[in-house]
Amino acid sequence: MTTNQRTRIKICGLTREADVDAAVDAGADAIGFVLYARSPRAVSVARAAELARRLPPFVMPVCLFVNADAALRDATLQALPQALLQFHGDETPAQCEAIHRATQRPYLRAARMAPGFDLLDFAVAHASAAGILLDAHVEGYGGGGKAFDWSLIPANVPRPVVLSGGLHPANVIDGITHVRPWAVDVSSGVETAKGLKDAALMRQFCEAVREADARIADADT
Repeated sequence: MTTNQRTRIKICGLTREADVDAAVDAGADAIGFVLYARSPRAVSVARAAELARRLPPFVMPVCLFVNADAALRDATLQALPQALLQFHGDETPAQCEAIHRATQRPYLRAARMAPGFDLLDFAVAHASAAGILLDAHVEGYGGGGKAFDWSLIPANVPRPVVLSGGLHPANVIDGITHVRPWAVDVSSGVETAKGLKDAALMRQFCEAVREADARIADADT
């Protein structure tokens, strides 16, 4: 966790051009594309590349994989060579490290938070990760729109933390002030239906993040 910094914003699970444009206009730093066929927010590699071409400089595309095979990863990296990778399945630390070395691409590793889960050991095991994304432990692989108990997060996680899991405009201020993450990640909390984002909700979410940052800055001075 960090202090005295701007909380970065990732909006995940985008499937439409208008939603990508609205997310960028709202202030998103990163846009997530789900490359997992079983997800209702899934897009093909070609579609992800098409949507990513709309992103302006300094807005990062993030490609989410769940136990993906090498062919899918290779096709994605060829189509989106600038993308940050996100591993959201059962990938082992050794597998993540091998992919990182082979692709030379930074990656996020999702951690499914539940009582008894040792986040510190998990973060140490994924030492090459650019950050650890904290999500609720639900059936399947993420996108359940459920929050987890933030008190489960230790204060000294040795990697940048991305807070996810059930965030929305009404609770993200609490999440940021309690956890002080490097970034926040939202999907269902800014949707009208799965995969269909709402421009007003995305703007409200980003405004709430900025409000949280302002409150933290005031408290730290």
